[in-house]
This record gives sequence, structure tokens and C-alpha cells, in this order.
Amino acid sequence: MPPTVTCRAARSTQEGVDPADVPPDAVTASASGLNPDISPEYAAIQVERVAEVRGVDPAAVRRLVAAAASGRDLGFVGAPSVRVLELNLALDREFGRAG
Repeated sequence: MPPTVTCRAARSTQEGVDPADVPPDAVTASASGLNPDISPEYAAIQVERVAEVRGVDPAAVRRLVAAAASGRDLGFVGAPSVRVLELNLALDREFGRAG
């Protein structure tokens, strides 16, 4: 079985979603492995788990995800993304540190 199929199955189990709903960036890494952004789709499938771990309403996590999202540069270049560091800092600021 190809590694991405195995990774997709593992990620779908972890997030409690159908494997078809796991976006590509959830099972691949950037060339450097240091990409500070994820797709809005990847952020969306993590909302329930993050809310549960932090003991907060998923709607509050969705609001912070939306605030950390950015669109395409100039409206058409690149892909929409969620800035992970910004999101994590906002989660900590609003709800306290997780774990």
C-alpha cells in the first residue's frame, strides 16, 4: 500500500472523518517540512479534536480558525491557508495552554 494511502487512513481515524475527506496537506509535507500554514480543509477536520482537548465549544475554535485564515495573494495567486502559529497563539490566549 502506498505511504499516502496509509497516512490518509491513519489521519482519517485520528480525526474521525472519512478518508476521502482528508486533504492532501494532511498526508504530505512541504519540501522543508517547516511549512507554517495548512489548508482550511485540514484545519476544519481538526476543529472537533482541538475543541475536545481544550474543553471548549467547537464554534469558538472555528471562529479562531477563520481569524487565522488568509485568502489567495492578490485574490488569485496561491491557495487559501490557515496560519498555524497564529492560530495556536490565539487558542492559548483565549483558552489557556493545552495539555
